[in-house]
Amino acid sequence: MRTVAEPRAARPRFGLLLGTVLAASPLLLSGCALFAPIPTERGQMVEKEDYDKLVPGTTTRADVTALLGSPTSRATFDDNTWYYIGEVTAPVPLARPKVDHQQVLVLNFDGNGTLRGVRRLDQSNAHDVAMVSRVTPSPGSEASFMQQLIGNVGRYNPLGAVGGDTLGGNSLGGLGSNNGAGHGGAGNTLP
Repeated sequence: MRTVAEPRAARPRFGLLLGTVLAASPLLLSGCALFAPIPTERGQMVEKEDYDKLVPGTTTRADVTALLGSPTSRATFDDNTWYYIGEVTAPVPLARPKVDHQQVLVLNFDGNGTLRGVRRLDQSNAHDVAMVSRVTPSPGSEASFMQQLIGNVGRYNPLGAVGGDTLGGNSLGGLGSNNGAGHGGAGNTLP
């Protein structure tokens, strides 16, 4: 009869273990959120509510600066074109960050500083720019590695960086000369 009572005593322990696992599972699963990529906002993301307040013909540069802040960039040859550039990225392991959202707000002003046009560009307006693999030639010596190594052998001077050719004693600023900045003409000298 003793063997029948033992399985009954084991059941409450199993139920307690199962209840603990079920109660702790939301906490364990919430820890998975720690490994989710955290979005990073870069630049100036201008909200739609903010740029809807910009009215061409009446809004001035001062109004825009008060509402949106200073622009991310201005056109190179036209100070009347302002750019507000922003993007939201998420990290990707062993790769470049993934761009989730990207926008460019282009504001055009007239010569008097009054807003004339507002354009909003997003990822659909973006163009991929391919890198060119060519190398720009630089005129001059095209020395090999060995020529560069041998050419620098006679140029090495271990004391040249300290300011002299000998170990102290000269008045031109070698080690122990006490003439350097911060010495004021006095201080410790090397024998």
